[in-house]
Amino acid sequence: MTADTLTAPAASRPRPAAQPRQDVPGFPRRDRCLVMGIVNVTPDSFSDGGACLAAASAVEHGLALARSGADIIDVGGESTRPGAGRTGEAEELRRVLPVIRELSGAGLTVTIDTTRSRVAEAALAAGAAGINDVSGGLADPAMAALAAGARVPYVAMHWRGPSRDMQQRAVYADVVAEVAAELRSRLDALLRAGIDRRQLVLDPGLGFAKRPAHNWQLLNRLGELRALGQPVLIGASRKSFLGALPGPGGNTPPPSARDMATAAVSALAAAAGAYCVRVHDVTATLDAVRVAAAWTASSVDTARPEEG
Repeated sequence: MTADTLTAPAASRPRPAAQPRQDVPGFPRRDRCLVMGIVNVTPDSFSDGGACLAAASAVEHGLALARSGADIIDVGGESTRPGAGRTGEAEELRRVLPVIRELSGAGLTVTIDTTRSRVAEAALAAGAAGINDVSGGLADPAMAALAAGARVPYVAMHWRGPSRDMQQRAVYADVVAEVAAELRSRLDALLRAGIDRRQLVLDPGLGFAKRPAHNWQLLNRLGELRALGQPVLIGASRKSFLGALPGPGGNTPPPSARDMATAAVSALAAAAGAYCVRVHDVTATLDAVRVAAAWTASSVDTARPEEG
């Protein structure tokens, strides 16, 4: 930031562009970016694997996230960290269904984080309100028809292949243009399958077949992804590209020490028009998106000419 920027009139300083909210039927309505809290019912997720493997622990964690202000609780039973293998379908169902029943029974808005249509179908029957599919329907051809018939919110992420080798696919000439084009292709396919456009949310898939520089470019050019016309979800929480930022003394922070960096990204993404952020730590992120909402609202107010 230059001295000229610091002394420029307020009206000429760069401000985040206020954008109209896109509400998704089936998800809470808010005048700010939504916050989705993560419940990993897995032994091997990159950040908190094993912490909520027992159903009772997972339920308590989900309730705690809701008490902290999470708008949506995302429950997953299969790790999608780089290099992860597949979990059997029966095991995935065993892990997630009791948790979804309890959390939805407590009145929470719950999504199922899965790439399998049969897991999604069972989760919806257990009370889930929506589907979060990191493959965008590519892993299971039956997923799009299920989501269309259920008429629930469907989050479609940019995906180039399974976790076991996805980082080998992180090759781009222009990552933002290519991710946008591939998301547009999925959007068109999902609409043809009958999914209601109003219930489709797109996710650029930070960390999925992306190198650190790719993630930063996607965040920096979020407007190009929003130009697809759909709400955008950002899942940056605790990911390795945030760990690449040196901490005190130049040390690399472990996943559990990346929540402040996550909150900073959440604030910037919300100010740039993200519909929802998916995070492990809700408290700091909720503060961050509230700040972003106030900032963008202020940019509208100060841009209006004074009357009289």
